[in-house]
Amino acid sequence: MNITEVRKVVGRIKSNLFKNANSHSVGMLKTNFKGAGLQFKEHQVYTFGDDIRFIDWKLLAKTSNPYVKTFNEERNLEIVVVIDASATMLTGYNGVSKLQAAIEICCLLYLLAKDTNDFVHALIVSDEIIHVPKKSGEEGISHFISMLEERNVLNESGLVNLERSVGADVDKGQKYISIMKHLNRKREIVLLSDFNDFIDADVLKKILFRSNVHCFQMLSPLDEAKTLPYSLFASAKPMGSGSLGKYDLSGKRDLNAEFGKKLKKLRVQEKYLENFIKELR
Repeated sequence: MNITEVRKVVGRIKSNLFKNANSHSVGMLKTNFKGAGLQFKEHQVYTFGDDIRFIDWKLLAKTSNPYVKTFNEERNLEIVVVIDASATMLTGYNGVSKLQAAIEICCLLYLLAKDTNDFVHALIVSDEIIHVPKKSGEEGISHFISMLEERNVLNESGLVNLERSVGADVDKGQKYISIMKHLNRKREIVLLSDFNDFIDADVLKKILFRSNVHCFQMLSPLDEAKTLPYSLFASAKPMGSGSLGKYDLSGKRDLNAEFGKKLKKLRVQEKYLENFIKELR
């Protein structure tokens, strides 16, 4: 994919994101991802209702007029987006797979991060762990798309490559170690997975109750089918090779029963971009 093609894909993605996400997105992002501290901005005349903790008492003593200090939030957060790209993430609804939805959410965060002076560092986990260095805005999306295209996760149209040839998934222990490396207090972690074949529930429990971890379960109608037992057959090689891997989903545990509201659901048949922003609250 050359740079001209990348820009075309970025333009189309931006158009789709802002068409599907509402105008309150940036404000919600500022509210839910906390900055590292406050930086003094200016003095303002005290008015009834202002927080008296911010009164500048030295200035009051000099001028006999009360002023309050105002601050800008120091952001520069690193938002680490971990995307599960295992075979079960290829199921979806009406041509949109769970993986495609997760990638679009990551692109949305790149755009919002530009407006909040933050950065996005993406990890795509499949048969390897793809690290996309932290960036923001269109530059971040362009780099993100280029790397996914180089690894054949996306095709040249910016869509999930359903014919990608993959080997065995990364060991769950390696996935856990990769996530744990980023779990410090100055980073916000966003997990996007269906959790069918990602990390074990007991491992998930170790990281899920940290305040800086935001865990989203990507769902398609197939994941929530209840009438019949079923299995998903997914190709581990290019389509038509005849080599299929079986994923039995009929006996899945209800993770929400274990983790409650800490594990938030995003359904690809709904407005998942808008719902993602709403669920951050």
